[in-house]
Amino acid sequence: MSSTPPAAAPPHPPSPPRRALVAGSVGNFVEWYEFGVYGYFATIIAANFFSTDGASDLESLVKTYASFAIAFFFRPVGAALFGRIGDRVGRRPTLIMVLLLMTVSTTLIGVLPTYATVGAAAPVLLTLLRILQGLSAGGEFGGAVSVMTEFAPPGKRGLYGAWQSFTVGLGLLAGAGMAAVLATVMSAGALNDWGWRLPFLLTLPLGGVALWVRLKLDETPEFVREHGPAGAPGVPPTAPPPAPKPSTGQTAKAILLGAGRLMGWSAAGYTFLVVMPSYLQATLNASFQQALISSVVANAGFAAMILPAGRLSDRVGRRAVMLTGAVLIALLSWPLLNLLQDPDSGSVAKGAAVFAAGAAVGMLAGPGPAMLSEMFPTSVRYTGLGLSYALANAVFSGSAGLIITELVASTGDVDIPAYYAAATCAVSALALWTLRGDDHLRPLRRTAASELAGPPPGTAHGAAEETTGKTAG
Repeated sequence: MSSTPPAAAPPHPPSPPRRALVAGSVGNFVEWYEFGVYGYFATIIAANFFSTDGASDLESLVKTYASFAIAFFFRPVGAALFGRIGDRVGRRPTLIMVLLLMTVSTTLIGVLPTYATVGAAAPVLLTLLRILQGLSAGGEFGGAVSVMTEFAPPGKRGLYGAWQSFTVGLGLLAGAGMAAVLATVMSAGALNDWGWRLPFLLTLPLGGVALWVRLKLDETPEFVREHGPAGAPGVPPTAPPPAPKPSTGQTAKAILLGAGRLMGWSAAGYTFLVVMPSYLQATLNASFQQALISSVVANAGFAAMILPAGRLSDRVGRRAVMLTGAVLIALLSWPLLNLLQDPDSGSVAKGAAVFAAGAAVGMLAGPGPAMLSEMFPTSVRYTGLGLSYALANAVFSGSAGLIITELVASTGDVDIPAYYAAATCAVSALALWTLRGDDHLRPLRRTAASELAGPPPGTAHGAAEETTGKTAG
C-alpha cells in the first residue's frame, strides 16, 4: 500500500512590520532616555564629578558638557564599526549587541563613585562610560532605521521611519519627566546626594525589556535579498548574486550630504530640547523645576509633531516637510528666545513658545530617518545611515551645550542659542533643497546603479531618472 509523503511544514513567517517597528523603537527609547537624563541633570553631575576646589559652577558645567560631547564624538566610530557588522552580518544581531552595550554602560553610571569619594578617578570613569555609550549609540540609529524602513509597507516608509524619532522624543520626555518628578518629591540635598542615580539605574529593567523584544525579531527582507538567508528560517538556502556596491567616494559624498541635511535637526533639537534647561538656570536664573517643566513642554511639542510629519512626507515628499521645518526654525528662533527672556511674558505665552520650538524640530525629525534610508542602497544602508546621523550629532548636537555655554560666558550675549539654531537650520535648508521631490514614491535602493544622493530636483538627470530610477531598486 502506497502512502502519501507528509506535506512539508510551512515556512516560518517573517516578522510582521509592527514587530519590527517595536523592535527598532525600544532601543532608541532607552538610548535617548539616558542622554536626556544626563542633560537634565548636568548641573548636579557637574557638582558631583567635576567640581574641584576653586572651580566655579560655570566651569564645572562646561566640563560636564565636554564629557557629554565626547560621547557624541565616539558615535561616528560606533556607526562605522557596527554599521559594517550590520551590513555584513545582519541588522538583528548587531542591534542586540549595541543594546547590551548601552544598557550596561548606562546602568554603571548610576553606581559610580563621585569626586568626593575617589577624587580625579570619578570624572575619568564617567568619561569612559560616556565613550561606551557613544559607541553603542552610534550603532543604534542605522540599524533601527534600517529595520523600520526595510520592513515598512509600501507608502508608509516616512511614517515607519518617524517612529525612530518619535521614540527619541518619548525617551527625552521620559527623562525630563523623571527628572521633574524627582526634583518635586525629593529635597535638593537628597537629589544631589543620591537621587540623581535612580534614572540611570532604571535603564537596567528597560534594557531587559528591549532585549526580549529584539530577540524575537527576524532579519529584514532587504538584507536577506542582498546576502541570502544567513540562517533565517523559511528562506531558500541559495544566496542571490551580490549586487554591485557603490564606490567609497559615492558613499562618502552621500554621508556628508546626509549629515548636512540633518545638521539643523541635530543643532536645533539639542538646543531647544536638551540644553535649554541648563541655559535657563545658568543664564536666566530660572529654578531647576521651572527649567525642567519648560523642557517637558518643548519635548511634548517635538513628540506631537513627529508622526504627523512622517505621515505627511509619505504624501507630499520629504523635501517639502523638512524644508518647512528648517525655514521656520531659522526665522523664529530669535523671537521665541526673546519671549522666554522677557520677564513680562506670561507663563502661557512662554509655554506656547517652547512647544512651538519643539514642534518645528519635529517637522525635521519625522521625515528625517526615511529620507536618509532612501539615500543609500542595501549594501551600505546601515553604515550610511549611522555615519550621516552620527556625524551630524557629533558636530552639531554633542557640542551644542559646550558651544552655547562657552559663548554666552565669553560674550555675555544671551541670544547665542537662537543664533546657533538659526544658522545651522539655514545651512541645512540648502542641503535639503537638493532632495528629489519624488524619493518617497521610489522603492528603497538595492544596488548602486543610480546616484546615491540623487540629483537636484528639476535637472535633466533627475528627470531622466524618473523612468530608470525605479528599476535601480
